[in-house]
Amino acid sequence: MQLPREVKENKLLLAGGILILGFIVLALLAPAIAPYDPNDVRIEDRLLVPGEHHLMGTDGFGRDILSRVIYGTRYSLTLALVVVAINLVLGLVIGAVAGYFGGLVDELIMRIVDILLAFPNIILALCIVGILGPSIQNLIIALVALGWVGYTRIARGLVLSIKEQVFVSAAQALGGSHTYIIARHVIPNVVPPLVVLATLHVGHTILSIAALSFLGLGVQPPTPEWGAMLSEGKEFIFTHPHVMIFPGLAITLSVLAFNLLGDGLRDVLDPRTREMVRV
Repeated sequence: MQLPREVKENKLLLAGGILILGFIVLALLAPAIAPYDPNDVRIEDRLLVPGEHHLMGTDGFGRDILSRVIYGTRYSLTLALVVVAINLVLGLVIGAVAGYFGGLVDELIMRIVDILLAFPNIILALCIVGILGPSIQNLIIALVALGWVGYTRIARGLVLSIKEQVFVSAAQALGGSHTYIIARHVIPNVVPPLVVLATLHVGHTILSIAALSFLGLGVQPPTPEWGAMLSEGKEFIFTHPHVMIFPGLAITLSVLAFNLLGDGLRDVLDPRTREMVRV
């Protein structure tokens, strides 16, 4: 398949895309790639340093760290993508409604957004998970509670500009319903900038999931999630640092990959950015 010239010339996009593709392959083929069962406890093999039989060593329960890192890709990436997808859809729809209808609807929605933006994301997430209890479902609820507001504000600003365009006025003159105009003419023109934001937000969400799991409020052991692995290995940070190094590297590389992809997509999807780069 021939890639567009803008994509082939964008090294950030290619680098981020290759890294993310690698993580996706690990997630999809984890049972075939992982050398051991990620939850297989072997006390006699606990805290082995990286070697021939365990390339990343073993943890405090004798579990193979490489296998757990590979399976952790499934949980960390899937959770992050689900959270970002929900935030993107909510923010896009609510922002489009606020910007298109304006007036009291816009005022009410944006005042709610302003109030929610006053709360620190991670603090509110900690409170929500602390009240509801640690679980994957509650973790998603906590990260969605405030995650959509940024998308809403950006979507609303874009819609305010788009609805003044000639093609929207023409659709209104031809009798198009509000639902049709929003779905057919407004939202498609708002999506590209929000996709770039969402791509960058995936990395931030991976960090938030890892942080909550590290604190014991996210994915619970023995599930092989990167943040939970860091939490389990913190007591060995000075004696057997490999227990924390490898899940930490997985988090770092995944966040870097999505940041590179987001920067690359921004350059490809925003013509103004490309013109500035050429100048």
